[in-house]
This record gives sequence, structure tokens and C-alpha cells, in this order.
Amino acid sequence: MTSYQYPEPLQDIERTINLWAQQKAETGAAGLAEKMAEIKALLAEKLAELRALPDDPALRAIEPDDLDAIRALRPDGERRYWTELPEATYRDRLEGALLGRFAGNVLGSSVELWDIDKMESWAAYLGEAFPPVDYWSEAERPFELRYETIPRYRFTRSKMDGVPTDDDIIYTQLGLLILEDYGIDFSVDDVGAAWVKYLPVSPATPVLDNLQAGVPAMQSAEVDNPVQFWIVGDIRSDPWGYAAPGYPEKAAEFAWRDATVSSRRNGIYGAMYFSAVISAAFVLGDPMAAVEAGLSEIPADCVLARELRWALEVAEDIKDFRAARAAADERYAGMSLVHTINNAALTIWGLAIGGDDYSKLIGQTVAMGMDNDCTAATAGSIFGAAYGKDAIPEHWSRDFNNKAHSFIIGHPEFALDDMVDRFTVLAAKAHG
Repeated sequence: MTSYQYPEPLQDIERTINLWAQQKAETGAAGLAEKMAEIKALLAEKLAELRALPDDPALRAIEPDDLDAIRALRPDGERRYWTELPEATYRDRLEGALLGRFAGNVLGSSVELWDIDKMESWAAYLGEAFPPVDYWSEAERPFELRYETIPRYRFTRSKMDGVPTDDDIIYTQLGLLILEDYGIDFSVDDVGAAWVKYLPVSPATPVLDNLQAGVPAMQSAEVDNPVQFWIVGDIRSDPWGYAAPGYPEKAAEFAWRDATVSSRRNGIYGAMYFSAVISAAFVLGDPMAAVEAGLSEIPADCVLARELRWALEVAEDIKDFRAARAAADERYAGMSLVHTINNAALTIWGLAIGGDDYSKLIGQTVAMGMDNDCTAATAGSIFGAAYGKDAIPEHWSRDFNNKAHSFIIGHPEFALDDMVDRFTVLAAKAHG
């Protein structure tokens, strides 16, 4: 069982209050407006008391947010493997990482957060294999727009033309723009400025709203944001690993600057961890060795580190997607489906189950459910960085047509070969 002990949730209390208020309005009950005002005031009072509850000081001491304090609590590890960039090796593995990330995300996007039974029923309805071995042939609610931009049918194999845009995709693109606009010494404030400049929407909605309202980037994660530990930090980890290949300490530092805008504690560590993993994968050529190496860049005793070590310990007993999801559901009962920690465990198990078979990796990872477009994208990125582009079967990228769509303001499309060129320039600077 994880260190978190969640209280029994308040089930649908707001909906129940509203339904009774509607009925009382329909029956002409006197005093309804006054009673609703009283309920709102009481809820506001209790919410303020809830937010004011003091955190465990001992846990806080081993889970700092400051970069220097985080580094002081890291275990020993290899901070830097490459001292200069081996360009040919890097470019091959970078292309593999990009293709692996994009394909994993696209496969998971149209079934994001679905449970196993629903995905399995959908596959049976379509007459397709489950876990999937190719993109879905149809999407549920095909004309519904994702991120107010692209219809869901664009994520299917017959309707795809380029990598369809998604938050997991645009954060890789946004990281590239941040590094180019502000340089490799970019600051937390620069990340905040980039969000305001480039993002029309964000899954970290409170944070974008805060930044747009003028809240400083160092504080934007702390204002009306109870989801500081969710996955929004680690889905942005890839560009930092790409820009500091073979240099996990620098990749984790880049990730810290970025994640501080939206996250705290284990939300930050998730971003630092996966950036370091991706960075190490370029050198180690082994995804599981890389996930071990990434532990050296986060506090040794934080909850995420403890859970990652547990996930690695039991990985050989997790034989398929069902066992993975069952283990996660048992250990993380009550945890949000888009939390950093439970999805990190699923990512590790996907890599362990997949081995050197990319199709098995992303098929099994998507089939686990939870935030499965994120987990498959991250696992695919690590796989590609370790094994290179030739390890990604052609059918996963044949309809990418050298372009990735985007909802970044002013940048509706990125050429994949151009992204490789641009990240290569940045990686050389990081090693310079």
C-alpha cells in the first residue's frame, strides 16, 4: 500500500444539493435562496479549514521543491555520461524517441482514461486485436474536437495525415520553442512567459489561468491548484531529455525549471525523473537500465522514489496489462487516474512487459488504462531513445508524413526532420 491514505470521498454532494434545491424551487418552498447562501458559506468555511490543515513536517523535509535541496537528497548516480555529443548516434535515437512518443500518444489518445473492459469491448466491436497492434480503425464520437482543434477521427489509421495534435505532443514542441527562444539557461519565469505566449488551453488549467492573470511563474502552481502532484509535469519531460542526452543531471534541471510552473513535490520529481530516464536511455541502450538510472536525480526517500523502487521490484511478476492494472488499483486505491505516481508505475511495467518489442510495449501500456496516452507516449519515448528509429515498426509512422500538428499559437505544424535538426543544435549547446 502506498504512503498515501485517502479519506472516504464525498460522493456527489454538490449534485445532490443542487437537485434538492431544484425540487424545492419547483414546490415553492420558502427560504430557498437564504438556505443556499448558508450552504455556500458553510462549504467555503470548511474548505478553508481543509486547506489550512498543516502538512506532515517530516515528509515535507524529505520532499523539498527547491532545486539545491532536491539535489542534496539524491542518491549517488551517474550525473553525466557523454561529455560531447556523438551526433550520428544521437540523431538516430532522437528520431526513434520522437516516433516512439508520438505513436504511443496517438494510440492512447482516443481511449484516454478508458477502463480495460471498455477498451476490450471497443476492440471486439471493431473486430480488432486487444491489446492493440495497430491504430484503432474508428474513434468513438469521431467528430468531437480534442483541444478545440482536431476531430477525434484523425487519430485513426485510415484518417491520419501527420501526427494529430494533443497536449502530450505540444509540450514536446513547446519545450523546443522555450529552449530556442530563451536559450539553454532559460528560467522558470521564461517558461511562464512561454505558456502565456503560446498556449490557448492547457490540462493544467488553474496554472494557465494564474499565469494569464499575472501570477508570477514561481507561484503559479500554488494558487487555487490542488492538483500539484498530478501528471502534468512529467508529460512535459521529453524535450529536456532530448536536449540533454547522456546528461541526466542537466535534463532533470531543465525539467525542474519547467515543472515548477505547474507542480510541487512529487509532481516536480516525476518530471525530473522521466527527463533523466530519457537522457540516460540515449547512452545505455536499455530502457530498464535507464529507469533505474533516473532514480539518481530525485530525492531518495520521497514517495515517488519509494514507489518507483517498488514497481521495479515487482516488475518481473507483472506479466501483462491486466496484472499491471490490478496491482496499481490495489496499491493506489483512491488516487486520481491522472496522478504522477500510479502512472509512473504503469509506465515502468509497460517497458518491462514490452522488452525490445515496440508494438507490444505500447499495446500493453495503452491496454492498462489510466492516463494511457501519457504513459504510452513516455514509454515509447524511452524505448526509442534506447533502441533508435529502426526499432519502431514502419506501420506506426507511415502516415505521419513528416509533420506533427500543433495547437501552439503561431505554430500549427512542425516537420519531424526539422525537429531532429533543431534538437541536435540544442543538445550540442547543452554539451558545449
